[in-house]
Amino acid sequence: MPASAARQDLDRVADALAACLPTLHRTLDRRILGDFPHDRLPEAQIALLRLVADQEGVTVREAARALLMQPNNVSALVSQLTREGLLERRGDAADKRVAHLHTTAVARERIAEAEGIARRHLAAALRHLTGGELDALGSALGALNALDTHLRPTED
Repeated sequence: MPASAARQDLDRVADALAACLPTLHRTLDRRILGDFPHDRLPEAQIALLRLVADQEGVTVREAARALLMQPNNVSALVSQLTREGLLERRGDAADKRVAHLHTTAVARERIAEAEGIARRHLAAALRHLTGGELDALGSALGALNALDTHLRPTED
């Protein structure tokens, strides 16, 4: 394949992903919200809760780095989520200035509930795809995870 054709193919895939992924995310998010019986949290709070649930004990600085946010903004989110009973700050035994973040039982229940709703909606939609489409999606998962890794900024 000539270089110009390969470049056009890359541009086509990039354009399609840039259009498809946000729409897919919003569509799934709206489906979850339609079935979720609790108050909706802002996206940044949801992202922080998911991160802490995946990495119990993460610090504010580590969370900020992972979420591509400023530590003071993450600290404000932690304060809000702590007041709502969804996060706990636990002091570091070696350094009193450092706090480790942990989800509460309520947060873990709500995260599991939202993930279950998402899984049900995705499974229902996947049932409408052909075998070839399902195979293509399964094959694409590794590539999408690799793409995410390459899009993240590197630490200097």
